[in-house]
Amino acid sequence: MGSSTFARRMWAAWILIVFGASTIAGGQQTSGGLDVVQVRPNFYMIAGAGGNIGVQIGVDGVVLVDAGTEGASDRVLAAIRKLTELPTRYIINTGAEPDHVGGNSKLAKAGLTIFTNALGNPNFTNAMTNGGGASILAHDSILKRMSAPTGKTSAFPVENWPTEAFYTNRKTLRMNDEGIEVLHLPAAHSDSDSFVFFRRSDVVAAGDIFDMTRFPVIDVAKGGSIQGEIDALNRLIALAIPSGPFIYEGIGTYVIPGHGRLCEQLDVVNYRDMVVIVRDVIADMIKRGMTLDQIKEASPAKPYETEYGTEPGSTNAFVEAVYKSLTAKK
Repeated sequence: MGSSTFARRMWAAWILIVFGASTIAGGQQTSGGLDVVQVRPNFYMIAGAGGNIGVQIGVDGVVLVDAGTEGASDRVLAAIRKLTELPTRYIINTGAEPDHVGGNSKLAKAGLTIFTNALGNPNFTNAMTNGGGASILAHDSILKRMSAPTGKTSAFPVENWPTEAFYTNRKTLRMNDEGIEVLHLPAAHSDSDSFVFFRRSDVVAAGDIFDMTRFPVIDVAKGGSIQGEIDALNRLIALAIPSGPFIYEGIGTYVIPGHGRLCEQLDVVNYRDMVVIVRDVIADMIKRGMTLDQIKEASPAKPYETEYGTEPGSTNAFVEAVYKSLTAKK
């Protein structure tokens, strides 16, 4: 290999390292204060509407992963209409947090149910519950979290609830000539989280299990656990294919986090390693008989605070969740 060829390859690798995945992905534009990143020719990420939103576009229509907050719905709709005039057919929820499902109702009503002449097609049932709008798909655990009463009312209005729930650990569908897998991850961020894997596009929407802006938010009271979080991150790493060392080899699997920039497998590996290291440090402190207050005082997550602990109280919340998870009675 000549020196000029080697130099070109090294230059390409340097561009990838310095500018990152979102630059190679195809650019970024702004719409109504939202950032719209082209991930693949037919796939986009909308950021700034609460949780990140995945947008797959094809001849069948639009598939959304999550819906952002209720207050951002009009801006999200406007951003989607700048990308395509095709109707939204599916909204797939990765969790039951307001910043991911708050826009379900408005985005679904602006969409359109897929009708076929096949008897028994579940979309006929969906059409009755969503008024002919887009179907809202989620794991049954998400539906239960959204519909469970808090006081005298449910956590979310009925029109925000999923219209189609699945009960197994894996749900598949085919839209826009692409296989889509929805994978339920129990006991991670909570007991109601999912990844959405677009097989042909090679894009995984990871929801709040993977959040580039902060330490993992592990809700122990809602079934989350540190081991489940690590298991889920390992599953995500296994789903993704890494990028090659040179740009001509192409980008590997793109990962859309619950919040933050567009990522690749290496970003997930680094995040997983951080979580494992902090978990191991806290586990050792527990073995030495340290209390929760003493562990917080010792700052086991301090090496990572500048990157993941900028939100007030987030570091202590993570440390406390890890402690409670490790000391919970089996």
